[in-house]
Amino acid sequence: MRTKFVMSLAAATMSAFLVVGCSDDSTDSPMDGHSMNVSSSAPSSTEGASASAKFNDADVMFAQMMYPHHAQAVEMAAMANGRTDNPEVLSLASAIEAAQQPEMDQLTAWLTEWGQPAPAAGMGGMDHSSGSGMMTQEDMGGLMAASGPEFDRQWLTMMIAHHRGAIEMANTEISDGSNLDAQQMARAIVDTQQQEIEAMQRLLG
Repeated sequence: MRTKFVMSLAAATMSAFLVVGCSDDSTDSPMDGHSMNVSSSAPSSTEGASASAKFNDADVMFAQMMYPHHAQAVEMAAMANGRTDNPEVLSLASAIEAAQQPEMDQLTAWLTEWGQPAPAAGMGGMDHSSGSGMMTQEDMGGLMAASGPEFDRQWLTMMIAHHRGAIEMANTEISDGSNLDAQQMARAIVDTQQQEIEAMQRLLG
């Protein structure tokens, strides 16, 4: 009986090792294939780049175009100081600047990591008729010259259009991009700016 028990235990142990060995082999194969798929799906990334550095043309476009878009929003937010006493407008302006300046820094860091050209600080690369929500120099000049309730009206109207353009750009990144971090930022932009649009629409009445 003891001999049969020992032999049974040995057989069970050997079976366990065989199962583990098969599991390891089967796990390695799909993972290897997955790694190859990740590399092939990101032709713009450097060979051997980590998954976090994976990117495609849509990611690059998102970073290069969202940077000047954010820069203009930050510029518009800064205009509120000294031109309005409306606490809700001032609060919104402060929130926009606080959220978008760090995102601009992150966008620049990604482009550097990806070996891509730095984003343009100005608006030269933006197509004002493309639905991006970018203001023209004339728009910005008129806003700068306004004050009080007229400033509030212009600022809220322009910022709503500006936010809608950012949301459209962010949605394109969510659907077409491949960098997980960039897509996460895009989702945050959609959520945050949609809430701000609703707040600004309430202020306009």
